[in-house]
Amino acid sequence: MIVTQRLLAVAVAGCRGSGHATCIRFNRGGDLLASGRADGTVIIFDVGTNGIARKLRGHTRQIQSLSWSANGRYLLSASQDWKCVLWDLQDGSRVRTVKFQAPVFIAELHPHDHFQFVAALFEDQPVLVDISSDIPKKRSLSSAPHRTQVERENVSEKQAAQDAKQQTTVATFTGAGNYIFTGTRFGWINMIDTRSCETIYSTRLSTKIILFIRFTASGQYFVVNASDGIIRTLKLPSFDDHNIDIDHFSLEVEHKFQDVVNRHSWSHVAFSPTGDYVAASTFGSHDIYIWERKQGSLVKILALEDDKEEVGAVEWHPERPFIVACGASEGEIYLWSIQTPQRWSALAPDFAEVEENVEYVEPEDEFDIHPIEELHKRRLDREDEPVDVLTIDRKFVGMNDSQFRMPVLLDVGGSDSEDDIVAIGAGQFRRRTPGQGKDWAGDESAGSGEDQASRRAVTNGTKSQVTKRRRGE
Repeated sequence: MIVTQRLLAVAVAGCRGSGHATCIRFNRGGDLLASGRADGTVIIFDVGTNGIARKLRGHTRQIQSLSWSANGRYLLSASQDWKCVLWDLQDGSRVRTVKFQAPVFIAELHPHDHFQFVAALFEDQPVLVDISSDIPKKRSLSSAPHRTQVERENVSEKQAAQDAKQQTTVATFTGAGNYIFTGTRFGWINMIDTRSCETIYSTRLSTKIILFIRFTASGQYFVVNASDGIIRTLKLPSFDDHNIDIDHFSLEVEHKFQDVVNRHSWSHVAFSPTGDYVAASTFGSHDIYIWERKQGSLVKILALEDDKEEVGAVEWHPERPFIVACGASEGEIYLWSIQTPQRWSALAPDFAEVEENVEYVEPEDEFDIHPIEELHKRRLDREDEPVDVLTIDRKFVGMNDSQFRMPVLLDVGGSDSEDDIVAIGAGQFRRRTPGQGKDWAGDESAGSGEDQASRRAVTNGTKSQVTKRRRGE
């Protein structure tokens, strides 16, 4: 992929009915975009149409992170309501729901096993969770950095106390899933063996909090975002032999990206499909920076037309030069792409574009006059042919047989108006009570009896005589 000055020039569109989005994530095929909202709802968008494909309701608070399975059938959502939910997009059901003792920072599915995920918890140790059975199995991981035998013998009391206060803020798997990389509040990167759950290597990249870690699709490189305003890219050695010499193992920073002029901090980072470019959204600003990873040079700055909207999460399409981001304040979803030239050949199936004028050879029967009855019969025959609008040609969209394709639902609304506005009469509407109609949110009363009676008494914007007499009393 070549990024030029015309690439990703403007925000070309937005997703309808996105609500207040807090996190976004493409599936590996790039045909679906998951959006987690502030109210706990997960929206699945069809990238081709920007329409809503499915709505998933199972959380009561803000969605913190989303993670797709390898085949795109399962989606893991983590929320501030202390729960992680594994969804099956075949029917939109909840396969597993895991409750923790603290809010979840981030949760990531194993790249090859959707019944296993790692989660970083608020003020608690990270956990590796196995949900292959109805009862989840949680294995606690250490946040303390790995130290050699010599370092453990000569460690000072201050250093030991600092290790005890370590807290993991982000956790993710490597490309093969053999190791887990975690970041801590004191700038440490810990490498943990997935099978033994032991920390086998640690390095300190910063003195500030590690905010985010993301690997490329190939797993050869990963990017680290810290609160010190520096984005670092690192290269991983090959893990194919499974015999890593920890004594000689080290992670070296390849490039550092920062804004030395404006001193911006970075909210979120993402890799391009090939891993050659790094995109980052700025904290407190409406810009998205794009760097070339190999040279470490800045190649593009994207900006929202509405300069009042701060950019939050940003994601790069896994196959196309296509970037999506969500606003931090309003939660709108914005899309950037290249401005492709018009394809006149798409106007008609037999229309062909030519580089220069050519001599047209007229077929013998092109302008023959046919009887009206024959033309009418041909039109009726074409109308009788069944048209399949639901089946998708996998070869046309670049999908393989192993990749999951979500069933098409015809009763999913295109916006969220049905969620927030309720009709109470002819031409009369009100906002739905928060939590109403959500069986998973509990059976708490939406308000006192007097408040409910007052709402029922609303007619054409005025209250009934019963309410007026009550005020007079």
